[in-house]
Amino acid sequence: MRNYNFETAPNRLGQHTYKWKEAEIDREVLAAWIADMDFEVLPEVRQTVHDYAEQLVYGYTYASDSLIQSVLDWEKEEHGYVFEKDALVFIEGVVPAISIAIQAFTQEGDAVLINTPVYPPFARSIELNNRKLITNSLIEEDGLYQIDFEQLEKDLAEHDVKVYVFCNPHNPGGRVWEKEILEKIGRLCQQHGVILVSDEIHQDLTFFGNKHCSFNTVSPDFKDFTLILSSATKTFNIAGTKNSYVVIENPKLRKKFQQRQLANNH
Repeated sequence: MRNYNFETAPNRLGQHTYKWKEAEIDREVLAAWIADMDFEVLPEVRQTVHDYAEQLVYGYTYASDSLIQSVLDWEKEEHGYVFEKDALVFIEGVVPAISIAIQAFTQEGDAVLINTPVYPPFARSIELNNRKLITNSLIEEDGLYQIDFEQLEKDLAEHDVKVYVFCNPHNPGGRVWEKEILEKIGRLCQQHGVILVSDEIHQDLTFFGNKHCSFNTVSPDFKDFTLILSSATKTFNIAGTKNSYVVIENPKLRKKFQQRQLANNH
């Protein structure tokens, strides 16, 4: 097994990084507010960047068969999630994918639900698209976030929620949701006709014996109404490369998503 360097912290000041922007003004500021890690990028990643640079022309590209297969293989081998390549949609980022899903599957004024606290762009994407933001608050018990399922069902029903934007694993709480929790969420979405958008970008960063469970592996039924969002950016600390993907196994939902994606030139 190759030994990787997770101890050397390169100087990032003066590189126009969002994480260290305030620290460039005030060196007493601790830059710890964004999911951007400060260890060296893996040598395989650096070599790939160098190899690409040696092409000498950096024109428009399309997804290669090897790229598609790499995603399929990763999801299968790392998370036990198997799907057809036609279900895979590439996009520049998970947050843009959330906005596109909101636009594709709801109308202005429709209700979109999130659990709070959660990554701020969830709420921002809903509100800037003129949708009704429904917040279902997580409950902290013994240092662990829990879902109040009685309140969740009430929120879904009373507000006629169209889309539920879910975070699995949870950001910022760090909660890796168990299969039983996901099963309950899925059944409620089925019952109330809710489309689930599952942000799984942190799926590879689970520790202490926790195991990520992709939403579509819980039940075959869930594939009819669920979009899985993910990316290599958090796993390999390459957020600046803007590479993400959406898995949409329902062809009708995939067509609507791609139509809106094209309209937005994403």
